[in-house]
Amino acid sequence: MIKQLKAGLFTLGETKHHTRILYLDEKCYVWVTLPSIGDILSVATTKHEMYTKLSEGRYELYKVKDEPDLIDLKHLELEIGPETWQGFLLLTGLPKTSKKRSRIIPTREKVTLPATAGTTKQEAVVVSEHGGG
Repeated sequence: MIKQLKAGLFTLGETKHHTRILYLDEKCYVWVTLPSIGDILSVATTKHEMYTKLSEGRYELYKVKDEPDLIDLKHLELEIGPETWQGFLLLTGLPKTSKKRSRIIPTREKVTLPATAGTTKQEAVVVSEHGGG
């Protein structure tokens, strides 16, 4: 089962002090790398001024369960170029006010199909099984 939880626009940038900032729509997250832990997303508790924009585009957030080629976790995919998506696994989902931090791990797994952005692998299989493409 692949369920799209959210989709919208993202901006990834850095502050003057090289702290990465990720905006998913209007929600702001701080993205830091901790030694021996890896990359962590945290809910931004203060306003961070973006000094440099690194990337922007569309994002899609999915919940994946019982799919043979995909890990059963939440997947965040960022569009990093035309028809090009970078996938990330969110071990405990996106951070919230109650759970302020979450691991984010890059992955080669893709849920969004490049040629049909907004269409998942699961939807494409259903379409092809019914002769629609």
